[in-house]
Amino acid sequence: MEATEMRRRPGPSRGPVDWPVAARLAGRVASPGPVASRTELVDLVAALRVAATDATAHASRITGLTPADGTDAARSSVSLVQVVDRAGWASANVRVLESFSASLTDGLTDGEPPSQAVRLVGAAQVGGVLGLLAGKVLGQFDPFTADASAPRGRLLLVAPNILQVERALEVEPADFRLWVALHEQTHALQFAAAPWLADHLRERAAVLLEDLGGHVGLGERDGHRTGPDLGDLAQLAVEALTGRDAGYGVLDLLSAEQRSLLEEVSAVMALLEGHADVAMDAVGRSVVPSVRQIRARFEARRDQGAQARGVQRVVRRLLGLDAKLAQYRDGAAFVREVRRTVGNDQFNVVFSGPEQLPTPHEIGDPLSWVRRVHG
Repeated sequence: MEATEMRRRPGPSRGPVDWPVAARLAGRVASPGPVASRTELVDLVAALRVAATDATAHASRITGLTPADGTDAARSSVSLVQVVDRAGWASANVRVLESFSASLTDGLTDGEPPSQAVRLVGAAQVGGVLGLLAGKVLGQFDPFTADASAPRGRLLLVAPNILQVERALEVEPADFRLWVALHEQTHALQFAAAPWLADHLRERAAVLLEDLGGHVGLGERDGHRTGPDLGDLAQLAVEALTGRDAGYGVLDLLSAEQRSLLEEVSAVMALLEGHADVAMDAVGRSVVPSVRQIRARFEARRDQGAQARGVQRVVRRLLGLDAKLAQYRDGAAFVREVRRTVGNDQFNVVFSGPEQLPTPHEIGDPLSWVRRVHG
């Protein structure tokens, strides 16, 4: 698995998190994954690469989305595909969060950098959460760290997690791998068709974090919280950029305006995740013969997890997995209702500019989006 490239050490930072420490900690917290022979792992990586390549044309056909730069999605890749292990995924997401840290650094009260002790606390929070999440994520599209080597972003497929879930569900491996790749390639197409989208999400998240950065509390005073502390801000960055409410109570510390901004970002994430969920099922049995069986077993596994109790319940709360599940389902319901009402081409107007994105209210009331955008 290509974890080496994904573990390049982030550069130095004055922000509230020691990012190199966070990356190392995340890699250590992430468990190695299921046991498999070397031959099986080599075959798995190769199969995932093929699945990712095949999925691009199918995703474009299903969604009707085409890259804004004219790339033919049926013939060319719209992202850099990287098959990683759990530690590689965690390290990659540390870099994503670091890319958003400038607003925290610039907005610190009095312009003073946090102490190393505070930065280590932030590293422990971020690294710990990402290390645990690394065992739960099948794939991810990252448009935020695009560079010369990946100008259209990176598509990450987490090999040990895919192997673990396909074994647990007892489904056809080739079908499941293509099904997962369809979800992630739909995300790649969303950002390729709407090149403004990554900057829009980055700007909205940066506004929130900058606003919070200028109002950092010192923790507690006379037994009462004075506002978000630096660790809270690091945790909030994880929540905003992964679409999960980690349940630390950070939201309770936000002002009404700050909460509204976070909900705005979450609504966009619900749209993107729901759209990808709809696309991966719409491929049909001619491409993924066992797609209905996979979805049924996958949803049953999701529901079973949501009913967990005891330690598992605490872990799900910590990682925000139930909030993420609701996001998938709310977003998918929005997409299906809009497409049913005005058709796929008119739904795709949502990717034409920031003003066409659904509000949090519209995610729950799709016809209100239709009335606002299409009259």
